[in-house]
Amino acid sequence: MLLVSTFFYSAGAAVAAFMALEAYLAVAAADQTYPSVVLAAVAAVGQITGKLLWYWAGAGTTRLPWLRSKLESPRIEAAMTRWRGRTEGRPVYTGLVLLTSAFAGLPPFMVMSVVAGVLRVRMWLFVSTGLVGRFLRFWIVLEAADLAWLLF
Repeated sequence: MLLVSTFFYSAGAAVAAFMALEAYLAVAAADQTYPSVVLAAVAAVGQITGKLLWYWAGAGTTRLPWLRSKLESPRIEAAMTRWRGRTEGRPVYTGLVLLTSAFAGLPPFMVMSVVAGVLRVRMWLFVSTGLVGRFLRFWIVLEAADLAWLLF
């Protein structure tokens, strides 16, 4: 049951930024039914499942009127032009930016998910870098929580 709830909470947190996934994982670590690596993998898959909604919204396959209006503002269009210039024809650079965003949250991965969709970053690149970055992030959180639970 913990793996199923972790998947769905992770997917929900990917869509709704107010859901604190790292706090959820810290509490889930106390269960100790599953190794941290398993929980981290499930959480990463859940996150990427949810982030794909933002990716598809950016690509225009999902029509979100408020997102469309934001993307059409002159300031955002200028930023997208800059990002397009930086990433076009540079898959290694694009992958490193996405990996950094997925792992460290800078720039925010939710924003980068939309940007990746708008820029038509190949889905395999978005998914693979997102999975690796999120997995490493969540694994570190879970290992730190395991250690904290042992100390207290």
